[in-house]
Amino acid sequence: MDKKAPVSITIICLNVIVFFVVEITGGSEDLGHMLSCGAAYVPLIQQEHEYYRLFSCMFLHFGMEHLVDNMLALYFVGGHLERAVGKLKFLLIYLVGGVGASWLSYHRDARVGELSVSAGASGAVFAVIGAMICVLLLNRGQLEGLTARQMVFMAALSLYFGFTSTGVDNAAHLGGILCGFVLALIVYRRRVPDLDP
Repeated sequence: MDKKAPVSITIICLNVIVFFVVEITGGSEDLGHMLSCGAAYVPLIQQEHEYYRLFSCMFLHFGMEHLVDNMLALYFVGGHLERAVGKLKFLLIYLVGGVGASWLSYHRDARVGELSVSAGASGAVFAVIGAMICVLLLNRGQLEGLTARQMVFMAALSLYFGFTSTGVDNAAHLGGILCGFVLALIVYRRRVPDLDP
C-alpha cells in the first residue's frame, strides 16, 4: 500500500472487492442485480425515497473495463490530491463530491425523464480531478510535477470522450468536477514555506 496515499488505495481496494462480490452474486452487467445492489434509478429515488442510492452507486461498476478506467484515474490523480490536502479532506472531497455528482445527475435525469440505471465511481473521480485543478491553480499552476494545464487537458479529454460515447453519465462527470473544485476552495489551504529568521 502507498503509505503516502492510504485513503486512495483503500478506496480502490473497496471498489475492487465490491465489484467481485457483485460479479459472484449475480453479475455486474445485469441491470436487475445492479439495482438490487444499490445502483441509482430515478423512480426508486423519487418515489420510494431510496436516497442511499446516491451514495451506494459510487461503489458499483458495469463490467471490468468500467472499473479499471475509474480506478486507474483515481490511482494517478488521487495520490497527488491526498498528499496535498491530507487524508480526511481527501476523503471528504471524494465522498461529498461523489454524492454531489450523483445528486446532480439524478436531478438532470428526473427533469428530462431519462430512466437509466446509473452506477460508477466516475462522479467521485471527477470530483478529485476538479479539486486537483483547484489546488494546482492555488499553487501557481504546478505541484508535485503536475501542472494545471495537464489536469485541465485530462478533464477536457475525459469529458469529450464522455459526450461522444453512449451510456455515459455526463451530468455526473460535470457535477463531479464542479463539486470537487468548490470543495477544494473551501477546505484547502496552501502551505507557505517557513522563512528563516
